[in-house]
Amino acid sequence: MRNTGGLVTLLPSTTITAAVTGVAGVACPVEGLRDVLVEAIFTYGSAGTSAKFWVQTRTKGGTWRDVMNFAFATTTATKWSKCSIGIALVAARATSDAALADDTILDGFLGDEIRVKYTTTGTYAGSTTIQILASSKY
Repeated sequence: MRNTGGLVTLLPSTTITAAVTGVAGVACPVEGLRDVLVEAIFTYGSAGTSAKFWVQTRTKGGTWRDVMNFAFATTTATKWSKCSIGIALVAARATSDAALADDTILDGFLGDEIRVKYTTTGTYAGSTTIQILASSKY
């Protein structure tokens, strides 16, 4: 993962093969983040069943919580989502770890770090890949 003045590679191009559960990427420091626009690029090869990717955040080394979910199956697709800190959250919102519903966001919460966590089912083949990029605004 790389943070280069607003451009962040949350997950470099990664080949997906065997099923995995709860693989966490490297945390990227983003203190002072106001908005984040994320692009998930899924290139389907063959086989497989489903692939889910959660963008997560936390404050000061605390508990990771989902703020975005990207869900893919057996079709090449590029998806975008955006979260902003300036939107109010429901008071005392519970944390979620790899539980946010498919293709949804949780606005209003961006901490000091972000990362990607993912789970895949089935055995993908044929050079199935994912890449997740972000543009951050401070």
